[in-house]
Amino acid sequence: MLPRPALQDRIRWALTRSPAVVLLGPRQVGKTTLARTLVAPDSANYFDLEDPAVEVLLSQPMTALRDLRGLVVIDEVQRAPDLFKVLRVLLDRAQPQAAGTQQVFPAQFLLLGSASPLLLRQAGESLAGRVEIIEIGGFSLIETGPEHQSDLWWRGGFPRSFLAADDAASRQWRRDFIRTLIERDMPQLGVSVPAPAMQRFWAMLAHLHAQVWNAADMARALGQSERGVRHQLDVLTQMFMVRQLQPWFENLGKRQVKSPKIYLRDSGLLHELLAIADPAQLSLHPKVGASWEGLVIEQVIRCTQADEAYFWATHAGAELDLLIFKDGRRLGIEIKRMDAPRLTRSMSTAVADLGLDRLEVIYPGQRRYRLAERIEAVPLADWLIQT
Repeated sequence: MLPRPALQDRIRWALTRSPAVVLLGPRQVGKTTLARTLVAPDSANYFDLEDPAVEVLLSQPMTALRDLRGLVVIDEVQRAPDLFKVLRVLLDRAQPQAAGTQQVFPAQFLLLGSASPLLLRQAGESLAGRVEIIEIGGFSLIETGPEHQSDLWWRGGFPRSFLAADDAASRQWRRDFIRTLIERDMPQLGVSVPAPAMQRFWAMLAHLHAQVWNAADMARALGQSERGVRHQLDVLTQMFMVRQLQPWFENLGKRQVKSPKIYLRDSGLLHELLAIADPAQLSLHPKVGASWEGLVIEQVIRCTQADEAYFWATHAGAELDLLIFKDGRRLGIEIKRMDAPRLTRSMSTAVADLGLDRLEVIYPGQRRYRLAERIEAVPLADWLIQT
């Protein structure tokens, strides 16, 4: 397993501000491994709700938790929805300190969860003002090192896929992950979509990767209702499999695109759903550019910890792949899979119309160079390191 010191530091820093931290992310992404670097799994302060014995123990949560001290980890916390009311009581036991000093809590809680809608609703209702939420994804290029950029793109960032002994083992892991998510995890979370229907929908969605969502076209292609396909899209979004990148509306007096763009968040799963057998096939596949775009989108949003992220497009043809708001600044990102990107009219229009502080064209090359005032071409690895 690769070390993830930046995530460890984020969790520790969050715990200096809040009595509880929720670590959200898809299954198998490394949440448990990360938590075990902070609390030993055989500690009395570690609870894994996938263990039936632990589930019985936490059926009386006040009795199990009230005397604990230090950092307490509860894994797969969405399996125990009644736990949140008890946690609110326990988190309110902060000991008053002198003005300007940090509060001291008898116990703090690191809560790990894989189902964002349920978990966020429970945390929001019961732990408002007491909890900080951190989203964790697969490995980033900063974590793997830029020399592994091609492997990260092909295999995706899930640890067992990226670290597999060979490409065949990586593909097998991804196949098993997709099947398990559909056949086991979704029913456990109350998702009532039949497994074959979800498999078809997810595979169809892979062919629409990096395109603007059109519910009517998808419903027609699958012979389903628009309401049904929207529900399936939301399920995959809530399980961190899909990103719905929303459009940004600028008051320009121009007709602008108003539907989200759809990205499968892990490039390795995208390639498996597209039945791409190896990197050579990927390089010749019609979706190779879209795949690269999705990889960059995920890496940039995670690396910047953006306050807000959008795409922008007008019906006249001007567009911007990614618009990031961070600390009051506007950053534009255009993504090109080519040897030497050139300045386009669309880039200049985006800088002027959106009032960008700068626009950077991210590409898979090696050299950084200026295209125009406030517009620069930057290799992906260089961009992530500088940020």
